[in-house]
Amino acid sequence: MNSDAATAAGAGIGPGNAAPPDPRTALQDALRMAAVALEDAGIPFALVGGYAAWARGAPEPDHDADFAITEEDVPRAQEALAAAGLEVREPAENWLFKAFHHGALVDILFRMVGEPISREMLDRSDTMEVLAVRMPVLDATDIISAKMRVLGEHYCDFTRMIAMVRALREQVDWERVRTETAETPYGRAFLLLVHELGISPVGPEPR
Repeated sequence: MNSDAATAAGAGIGPGNAAPPDPRTALQDALRMAAVALEDAGIPFALVGGYAAWARGAPEPDHDADFAITEEDVPRAQEALAAAGLEVREPAENWLFKAFHHGALVDILFRMVGEPISREMLDRSDTMEVLAVRMPVLDATDIISAKMRVLGEHYCDFTRMIAMVRALREQVDWERVRTETAETPYGRAFLLLVHELGISPVGPEPR
């Protein structure tokens, strides 16, 4: 057992636990179990989404944890997570699969905002300590760009997003964000808002 696996086991996150942990603990345990399993299997990956932002200073999420891998590594990742004690399920969506630990959800994405996860994106990640386990964490610009591009009619929570970008503002390449969100109306609106609030040094590209 390597040091990360030992850390995970020492935190009480093995599959043989007798009593289910509380929801937050279960989610944190699921995150660590997934990261250790992917690392031990030699699968390139990165922590993404809300927990990646949290690792970089944003408020902690409470819904799920998200990891990114390339599509070619999906079968190996499913095997690794199942062997680690997570319950692996394939949903109807064709851009991710899901893994559960005591009801806590980990999403394993192989596409983000409709685009395949690339090795180049994973390579932009930084190795950071998250919940006592070292793992790759997605680049802050990629985190914010993806979050802004999924804003839309059915999901438009600016409150959480403002807190996130305020925490990550100095880590973000705002010029790249402006370019990547130029064709998304909700992303452009959010960029205008955070520019007016003095968070982003740039607003949306003029039309």
